Amino acid sequence: MTHEFKEIIEGYQKAKQLEIPAVMATVVDVEGSSYRRPGVGMLILQNGKVTGAVSGGCVEKEVLRQAQSVFVSGKPKIMTYDGKYRLGCEGVLYILIEKLEANINIIAEIQKHLTLRIPFEINSWYSKTESNSLMMGSVIKFKNGNQFSFSEINQPNTALDVFKREIQPCFRLFIIGVEHDTAELCKLASATGWEVIIIGSPKNPKEPEDFPGAQEVLLSTPENLNIGCLDDQTAVVLMTHNFAKDLLYLQAIKDTMPAYIGLLGPAKRREKILSAFIEYFPDVPNSFIDSIHGPAGLNLGAETPQEIAISIIAEILSVIRNQNPIPLQEKKGAIHTISNQKMMNATTVKP
Repeated sequence: MTHEFKEIIEGYQKAKQLEIPAVMATVVDVEGSSYRRPGVGMLILQNGKVTGAVSGGCVEKEVLRQAQSVFVSGKPKIMTYDGKYRLGCEGVLYILIEKLEANINIIAEIQKHLTLRIPFEINSWYSKTESNSLMMGSVIKFKNGNQFSFSEINQPNTALDVFKREIQPCFRLFIIGVEHDTAELCKLASATGWEVIIIGSPKNPKEPEDFPGAQEVLLSTPENLNIGCLDDQTAVVLMTHNFAKDLLYLQAIKDTMPAYIGLLGPAKRREKILSAFIEYFPDVPNSFIDSIHGPAGLNLGAETPQEIAISIIAEILSVIRNQNPIPLQEKKGAIHTISNQKMMNATTVKP
């Protein structure tokens, strides 16, 4: 969800430059079933423009309507949306709606943390029993100890219920290779909200426009590859379609620890690559070997480059969310369950 928060901040920055008032709506609690979980939000501008969503589209009109009173009064409010009477999904959403009045320094600090991939925390204080109050609101806390209220005039009451969430770095996908299927994987991964970086050979130069959705195109040999720290919010897919190149690029990232490394091709190709890799680097950690998945992707019967891209993205999601892929109709219990997901850690704390 970090990419959604990033889009909201970018939208707010543009609105602030145009002096357009803005309101932020955040789901802070859910009882029962809902389309989205706590932490999702949307930006509402006074001119009616909206960025983001808190559901599949059924709740947004009501949020937009109730946000109008916040534009007028400046007071944060809790909106309760009971889907049982409108949607049949048996869920109650509690949505904190508050005026967003962050200054340029706060915006710059948020964007700096997102760019440098430094996690930070947002705490949202709210009350289910009060419809609106200046005592409610959200505060951003950075690792350096600095903290800022969403609204410059609002200091929330810390005795209220609080929804805490950690904003992790945006998920990144490094695709090594510049063939036709790279472009398809890039487009779908970007649409998923991931930051996509393409790595190609200097002998076969490509431009960013060759890969719609790519944040950057790097041209580097394996020997000179320098992509910094590959953290647990990063995946790598090797798709040069060349055994020797895949092996060399795998060697180039051996001292990193991405969440997922994907290899194209059949299982025999994977075994040959791993055998050669371990022969050169017998002391490589088991955790690195365990992160390598090949053939990359889930067994979906994929045939076209687009379908293969879907299967790869699906497998990456299952790995980073620590899920065993099964049809949802076979899953026991709720669709959304607490997992080891690190995209955004969120908890509700009672006073």
